Amino acid sequence: MFGFLSVLLRGATLTFQTLTVGGILFLVLVLRSAASEAGDTKISCLRWTRRFALALVVAQSFYLLATALILMQSAEIGLADVIGANFVFAGALGIAGSLTIGILSGFGQNGSERALLLPAAAIIASSVLTSHAMARLEYRFPLALVTALHQLATAAWLGGLPFLLMAIRCASAPEFVRRLSVRFSQLALVSVAVLASGGVILSFAYVGSVSAIYGTSYGAMVATKAILFALLLSLGALNFQLVRWGGTSSILGSLRRFGEAEIGIGITVILSAASLTSLPPAVDLVQDRVSAPEIYARMTPRSPRLSSPAMKDLPEDVYAAQRKAFEMSSLSSESYVPGQSGTRPNTPAEKAWSEYNHHWAGLIVLFIGLFALLAQVGKISLARNWPLLFLGLSAFLFLRSDPEVWPLGPNGFWVTFADPEVLLHRIFAALVIALAVFEWRVQTGRAASPNIRLAFPVLIAVSGALLLTHSHSLGNIKEEVLAELSHIPLAILAVMAGWSRWLELRLPEENHRRVWLARLWPVCISLIGIFLLNYREM
Repeated sequence: MFGFLSVLLRGATLTFQTLTVGGILFLVLVLRSAASEAGDTKISCLRWTRRFALALVVAQSFYLLATALILMQSAEIGLADVIGANFVFAGALGIAGSLTIGILSGFGQNGSERALLLPAAAIIASSVLTSHAMARLEYRFPLALVTALHQLATAAWLGGLPFLLMAIRCASAPEFVRRLSVRFSQLALVSVAVLASGGVILSFAYVGSVSAIYGTSYGAMVATKAILFALLLSLGALNFQLVRWGGTSSILGSLRRFGEAEIGIGITVILSAASLTSLPPAVDLVQDRVSAPEIYARMTPRSPRLSSPAMKDLPEDVYAAQRKAFEMSSLSSESYVPGQSGTRPNTPAEKAWSEYNHHWAGLIVLFIGLFALLAQVGKISLARNWPLLFLGLSAFLFLRSDPEVWPLGPNGFWVTFADPEVLLHRIFAALVIALAVFEWRVQTGRAASPNIRLAFPVLIAVSGALLLTHSHSLGNIKEEVLAELSHIPLAILAVMAGWSRWLELRLPEENHRRVWLARLWPVCISLIGIFLLNYREM
């Protein structure tokens, strides 16, 4: 449970850090308080910078508290020993910087935004102090510098985007909006260059080889982050075209909508970066890497498993078996994770059960995608009821995902909240129900509020982002890496489906890109079904 929560808390910390520092950089480099038109816009940006800074204080405090408590319990050390740890000092520095920003941003005087640069630097420094760079024995300070520049560029681009959208909404003069957009585009271009070059340097330092990209959890997450970065670049390129060549009166609607999608995908990238912090660098894991032939053998298409193993073939009590294996030191995990007892290798019956679940779920999802595409292209009224298929998927996931837990297994309902994998499955089942209800009302014209239309893309995108927080093995067990390699395409396709549907709904009607976006998200859902049909554990 600690691994799952730590990734979420770390993701929240990095997100609010990016937004806080991004707001300050936007005020200093883009808005420029000397502009006479910037009055209301500056007040709004300062207000939201203060809110993000205070949210960062809360997220950082919870992360510090959770880490300290689990360390004290698992390592059996006292509070005095924990207080002297590096992560406590780094967290305290970040909290102090955030509180300072919260106080100073309330003054709103001319030039006051420049006073926020120093506490913003303290926030970046606090994050770098707990990065992989500070744990290296070689090239520690060059890597720390690259990490700091990498995070600053992320803040300038992704953290500044919400403030650009605020400026577009608050500003009354179209020409002022165009000037701000041009300045931000220039800043974004520099940030992208720094991000790309920094990413290459850090990849060489922490991944080290091509085989480590596909053979380790860390390398796979770096590749995922690169793919999501490419999606962001494509949206950024569309915005750049709008700013450079679009008419002043026609670009604002599209600019805001593409910016919304960039923010959403950007937060997903930050979550994947948070997931990376929970993993050891691939360059340090030279044993038990997954080889290319092993991946080919696992991913080669085969007939789906549509018959289920019997319940009697499964272990009677998974948790009791895991505790027994831990006591006998026969767990498959090679590294100890605080708050985690290790992992027990799955039996052939358990693997067959999991494959059966994935394949039937894939069949349902494939039909959902095909019917959605038919409703979009063929305009068949009956096909618009396709969201109801999600109800069957939710019931199937609830019953079959975790046979050791209520209602099928001997372990009670509350075990759900102790096992992160079970908890994720139950969260996904609940999300699927909400997704079915909201989207069915939209497709059949029963939705009274236009905001209800956005529930489907948001839930799909959130599901993809949560899938990237899936627990990782510090021991880099081959089976877990192979399973993760099969989950990553699902997460990426879910993110693409969610935000393409969002853009279809939000872009102005005169934007011709809405047509192919309306076809893209059903195709992504269909591909998710196909990938699920080929999921293998043996």
